[in-house]
Amino acid sequence: MRALAALALLAALAQAAPARAVAAAPSGDLPDLAAEKALIYAGEYAQAIARLEARAREVQHAEIYNLLGYSQRQLRRYDDAARSYQEALFFDGSYRPALQYQGELFIATGDIAGARRNLGYLRIVCGPPGCEEIDKLQAALVKAGHRP
Repeated sequence: MRALAALALLAALAQAAPARAVAAAPSGDLPDLAAEKALIYAGEYAQAIARLEARAREVQHAEIYNLLGYSQRQLRRYDDAARSYQEALFFDGSYRPALQYQGELFIATGDIAGARRNLGYLRIVCGPPGCEEIDKLQAALVKAGHRP
């Protein structure tokens, strides 16, 4: 049953077309993103976005698009963030950080059903022991005044 649910999740995510055309091929090798993460931690989201967009032209990886979406969301560029999370999930449909952050975007834009749906996806991906992404998305729902 869990395998069937996971396949349904991956099929649904695979139906979404990539957000934008890019020149680089997808990669399993994640480049060092320490400089970009430092900018994010410092709240320099616009600079992080510029660097991450440049990285995305070189290599495509779910984490690059996830961090890009996070930075865009912090600047309330919700449409851009939605495309970036979609791109992250295109490259890795079970990428837990992107499912969590996309769920937080759904909360920010009032799509509580979407956030709960991502919570359900995380429960499938994480399995019975759970994971921190489930805890964080549940906490975000509660903080926003909604039941998980």
